[in-house]
Amino acid sequence: MTSPPFGLVRKKDYGNVDAHEYVEWFKPFGAAFRSALKPAGSLVIDIGGSWIPGQPTRSLYHYELLIMLCHEFGFHLAQEFFWWNPARLPTPAEWVTVRRIRVKDAINCIWWLSPTPWPKASNRRVLQPYSDSMRVLLAKGYKPMLRPSGHDISDRFGTDNGAAIPPNLLALAHTESNSAYIRFCKEKGLTPHPARFPSEIPEFFIRMLTDPDDLVVDPFAGSCATGEAAEKARRRWICCDLVPDYLEGALGRFQRKAGERYSAPVKSAKASEDAFYRAYRPGLMWNGVEEDALPKDGGAKRPPALKPNVSKPPEQCAVTPGSAQMALLEESTPYRVGRRKRAKARRLKEGKNG
Repeated sequence: MTSPPFGLVRKKDYGNVDAHEYVEWFKPFGAAFRSALKPAGSLVIDIGGSWIPGQPTRSLYHYELLIMLCHEFGFHLAQEFFWWNPARLPTPAEWVTVRRIRVKDAINCIWWLSPTPWPKASNRRVLQPYSDSMRVLLAKGYKPMLRPSGHDISDRFGTDNGAAIPPNLLALAHTESNSAYIRFCKEKGLTPHPARFPSEIPEFFIRMLTDPDDLVVDPFAGSCATGEAAEKARRRWICCDLVPDYLEGALGRFQRKAGERYSAPVKSAKASEDAFYRAYRPGLMWNGVEEDALPKDGGAKRPPALKPNVSKPPEQCAVTPGSAQMALLEESTPYRVGRRKRAKARRLKEGKNG
């Protein structure tokens, strides 16, 4: 279970290889992983994407890495996962916030690989609470039917199994700022690792793919989040890194009293407001108003910087809505709708009296 240095455009303090050199650089590690894994073991790689320097297009290096590991070292892709970080900043800024020609990149790919098509695994280890709509369906009952897509849903779909099977989208905000690890690094004068992933990411796969006392290895450990997750799950583990300061800082994850072991917190099976993230569906702000014309050059020319008029009070600097927007607003506001209904009722009443 590992998150190696990504093939990023900008160099990082922890060391990373250019995207176009990444696959060749990774091959010795691929060979070592293949040799060390047990027949039913798993290799899980968290890897972020990259942008081609100077243009708003994506590198394919992380997909080329996946194909190389499968074709050259005989790995099987058990399943691809995606880690969605709702707290990710809108980057790259040049394409997202300046030229406004791309959306923010908030997903990491996670490749789950194995030497066999049948690695040991159980999704019962990582179940999630039912959604409110699913609870309603279970309470009211489900009528089996053939969907328009052709899927024949059986009556077993309405069985209450206590929890839901998670999707391959892992929603987890990365907002660590005052953890025991961060406090330990500050006390010791150490620089925290700049590219940590939340320990819940490795813990998800450790619980799903390994048994107690199995060995979990992270060769690109950084702050040792994988080791912390393995310790919680009662797995043996080994974490390695080339930077001694990162390993010294990682000790902050394991500051326990003598003889004290990690204990898994008892969590309620019922979802609470802080137990999930809301992903808005597309279209909530599409209002039928004609938009500005798209740039004919695809955004190649950088737009001029907007300079707010600071001499006016803030309330006078508001953007004036267009006539089409105002017309739509007039038509849709509850006050206008109510006034039209009252006027119509008044006319009808006057007509009857006349």
